[in-house]
Amino acid sequence: MIGYLKGKVLDISADTAIIVVGGVGYETYCSASAFSKMTAGCECEVYTYLQVSEANGVQLYGFSSPQEKAMFLKLISVSGVGPKAGISVLSQMSVNDVAVAVATGDVKALSRVKGMGKKTAEKIIVELRDRVIAPVAGGADSSPVVHIESGDEDAVVALMSLGFNRSESERAVSKAKADGAKDIEEIIRQALKIM
Repeated sequence: MIGYLKGKVLDISADTAIIVVGGVGYETYCSASAFSKMTAGCECEVYTYLQVSEANGVQLYGFSSPQEKAMFLKLISVSGVGPKAGISVLSQMSVNDVAVAVATGDVKALSRVKGMGKKTAEKIIVELRDRVIAPVAGGADSSPVVHIESGDEDAVVALMSLGFNRSESERAVSKAKADGAKDIEEIIRQALKIM
């Protein structure tokens, strides 16, 4: 399984990028946010999902962050939503926008995604409602306030997309950093052990 690529962008087309890692070029279908961080000839990194199917053969999908990949995996777990549809959703909506749409039952927001019908949008909401937590903006919470640096927000969102609430996610990220975790993957891994 190829879960992550870090290398030089050889070429960018309408929906794919060729990323050269160790002399091998990986053709990767990318989300809009992954594309936004790429320039031909420059280094890039993407979190990836490798799909193997009889119909399409082997295809690699790339994302800008672990939480974007986690949301993609949730989307494609919905029957009738394939990887191309999942990439399409994440290319037209941010991870937070998808989470908010699912949590609030906003069928219109999901239906605005090109190629997404109302029935599929409803199906996504029904099947993911209990698995996606919307970010809370200044909600009343009796737990103590934990200061989270801007760079740690990605780790907090990743934990929230796994079903934890914001305050417990912030506490776990803060504790993981205090215990010495530095990069986002290590922070998430440590935080999950704490929770």
